Amino acid sequence: MTNIPHIQITEPAVTCSTCAACCCKLEVMLITDTGVPQRFIDTDDWGGEVMLRLDDGWCAALDRDTMMCTIYALRPLICREFEMGAPECLEEREGIATVYR
Repeated sequence: MTNIPHIQITEPAVTCSTCAACCCKLEVMLITDTGVPQRFIDTDDWGGEVMLRLDDGWCAALDRDTMMCTIYALRPLICREFEMGAPECLEEREGIATVYR
């Protein structure tokens, strides 16, 4: 009997060039004033301000061609704190990947 060595396969690192902008499908509440332009702001069912999402479910500030934020310097606090490659990011990426399988 031959032993086959165990090979660990790791996910590639998430970088700006491999980001699928999965977090841009999440509801983003505006809890601080970062200067988000009014055209990207919506009101939720409870009267709170949130980032506007278009009919496709993606954030209105997301450039659909580059999948990059068009207001990056003015992005909401929650977007600033959502760390690329963190467990929450990887969980969202896994969730969106299973939708397209």
